[in-house]
Amino acid sequence: MDLHKLHDSLPSFDELPSSSNLPKGCTWGLWDQAGQKDELGTLNLLTPKVVRNAVQEVTLGISVSLNLPLSQPLVPVFKRKPLEHNIIDNSSFSPSQSFDDTVFLNTQASSQWDGLRHVVHEKTGRLYNDVTKEDITGINRTARLGIDGWHRRGGIVARGVLVDYVAYAQRNDITYNPTEWHEITVDDLERAASDQGVTFRQGDILIVRSGLVKWQLEHSNTVEAEMWAQDPKKACVGVSATEDTVSWIWNRHFAAVAGDALAWESVPYPVDRPSLHQHLIPMFGMPIGELWDLEELASTCARLGRYSFLLTSVPLRVPGGIASPPNAVAVF
Repeated sequence: MDLHKLHDSLPSFDELPSSSNLPKGCTWGLWDQAGQKDELGTLNLLTPKVVRNAVQEVTLGISVSLNLPLSQPLVPVFKRKPLEHNIIDNSSFSPSQSFDDTVFLNTQASSQWDGLRHVVHEKTGRLYNDVTKEDITGINRTARLGIDGWHRRGGIVARGVLVDYVAYAQRNDITYNPTEWHEITVDDLERAASDQGVTFRQGDILIVRSGLVKWQLEHSNTVEAEMWAQDPKKACVGVSATEDTVSWIWNRHFAAVAGDALAWESVPYPVDRPSLHQHLIPMFGMPIGELWDLEELASTCARLGRYSFLLTSVPLRVPGGIASPPNAVAVF
């Protein structure tokens, strides 16, 4: 199929092909070309036209980093190991004075992209586009769906759109604790975007500010933060995991979603329906950004009175990589 024609007439969620073996809303095969199995998923929506339009967002020359220090949070969740940073003094074997350093990290301990190798669909036992678990960890493992594949398309360059739920909640007298279960609905996202004067476009990257990273930074190095991180029954704010949300995300044709929440969606995951992770990553092939630092971005957007910007992101080029720090920057 001609990708240009496809992008001009993408099927709606309800129009996606159905199968008795796959859940409703599966995009496997949609972007396959001449027998070549697709490995980019919704990042295919970042066409040259979409990128050219995104570049038009840059009018002021203001840039904002969206990345936490790799050492934050001080106590990562899910027993992930914290950053280990070592300085090497080269003077012991070199006449010149110089230093190297080594960094050991879990790619999901701080700000991150969840790549397409991160989640196995529970009912099918497959990853995006029918990739198997054996492709990931088997004897004859491959690098299929590796996050390094994003480099082969030139990294991520897109229009980013911030939906500031924290500010929306304050305006509408919605009170919540970011470290307790609280759902952000599609209606909330649409209303907040409308309040901000945002009109979504195909290929946008949706970024939702929930307030969790703000809480983590305010409580850094406290017993409260450590207890929350280590609590196996932890809860936190996030987007509501419903079919309505899944359908809305697809029908808006976002290239990816990201935010400052622990899992982008609310935690714990629902027991009566699939999580957003179960659909967005293996069914849509959609990356999910988590624990992004959106505090300076939110204040910049409020000051400028605009909530769209050029977003660039260049993940670590690790062959077969599962996830990566986003190395994301917003440019106005």
